Amino acid sequence: MKSLKKQRRIQLIAIAIVALIGSTALIGYGMRDGINFFRAPTQVVAEPPAPSEVFRIGGLVEEGTLKRGQGEQISFSVTDGGASVPVVFVGVLPDLFGENEGMIGTGSLINGVFQATEILAKHDETYMPKEVVDALKAQGVYREPEG
Repeated sequence: MKSLKKQRRIQLIAIAIVALIGSTALIGYGMRDGINFFRAPTQVVAEPPAPSEVFRIGGLVEEGTLKRGQGEQISFSVTDGGASVPVVFVGVLPDLFGENEGMIGTGSLINGVFQATEILAKHDETYMPKEVVDALKAQGVYREPEG
């Protein structure tokens, strides 16, 4: 009788461990496309990611580089003061997007050009994403907002 209880307890523990491992694997599999790492332009130039890797890049839109192409295609360069990365985006830009303004883009680096699938701009006149502020401070070009 005791060995039967012990055997059932071992089976129950084994099933619980298998279920825990399975659920952890499913969560990891489900999140594999939902995690995008942030990189500053200096990091992208120093260690270019694989063309299949989706990541976020952030910095300031470099002055004089914003060009509108055919249809909804827009090209510009994003900089953190240390390096500059060309960006191409097809779509409608946020209203507050402009030169010398903070932005974050999601996409991939293909042949040295960041192909953006999403562009985020600052929320108001003083907002800048924390990642962008940190990258600009590291380069020594961050300016505190007035007011």
